[in-house]
Amino acid sequence: MTHVKLETDVREIKHIVNGVKAADGDGVQLTRVIGSPYLNQLDPFLLFDAFGSDKPQDYIGGFPPHPHRGFETVTYMLAGKMRHEDSEGNAGVIEAGGVQWMTAGKGIIHSEMPEQERGLLAGFQLWVNLPAAHKMTSPKYQEKTAAEIPAETRDDGTSLKVIAGQTKNGTQGIIHNDFVSPIYWDVNQTGSDSAESTFTDQIPKGYNAFIYVIEGSIAIGSGGKSINKGQLAVLEDGEELIVTSKTSSRYLVVAGRPLNEPVARGGPFVMNTREEINQAFADYQAGRLI
Repeated sequence: MTHVKLETDVREIKHIVNGVKAADGDGVQLTRVIGSPYLNQLDPFLLFDAFGSDKPQDYIGGFPPHPHRGFETVTYMLAGKMRHEDSEGNAGVIEAGGVQWMTAGKGIIHSEMPEQERGLLAGFQLWVNLPAAHKMTSPKYQEKTAAEIPAETRDDGTSLKVIAGQTKNGTQGIIHNDFVSPIYWDVNQTGSDSAESTFTDQIPKGYNAFIYVIEGSIAIGSGGKSINKGQLAVLEDGEELIVTSKTSSRYLVVAGRPLNEPVARGGPFVMNTREEINQAFADYQAGRLI
């Protein structure tokens, strides 16, 4: 009997999601893509917001002190700055191109206040779930500047910032997470009608993955189905990622190992049961969430 070697599974588009306009914090205008009626969650990802405006009134109120428990928040800035402080005395500024990966764990109260930079603010916030056994871990931060994030340039000029995960060329991200072993890449592709650009890499089989387009238009997979600026594509399972572009395009590639655990949500808290959510609110009201 002859055995035929199968080609590597290519990740195709499962479905395309358009975000919904929303406001959070003190009136910050944003687009909610994960955590919306169209995509409630993509295990282990609980929320994905995109924000960006050249109108200070859209974001100047920022996010005054608010609590979190049971998950991680990832803030990645494209433009402007975000000043943060928390209940444990930590403070700092996430500048353009920088990332903050905050593990809320058992609980933290923090604020995120934008600082204008030529009137522009733009970036993303991603919520990553924590497994039940680690939801009550001590809070911690991984905060890195643009200069600290590893970068890679391919032969065709495609460049990427490797925030988390490892590329097929061996570039290792600066963020470490053993719970879901995430991938978080910021990819810049330059193509043209006469010279189409193709980006290929690997995403572990079994991981949930999505791509969000920041600029331009891209085609994903062997079928070449396209998505445009501001759209998110949830990817089918597989191992090989293929993205082609005829224009200058920029997009995020995000993936992670699913936790496959029950999820109970209550505003700023994400636990496994409703009882744990009720306890989180009781702890916050009693001043025990620090």
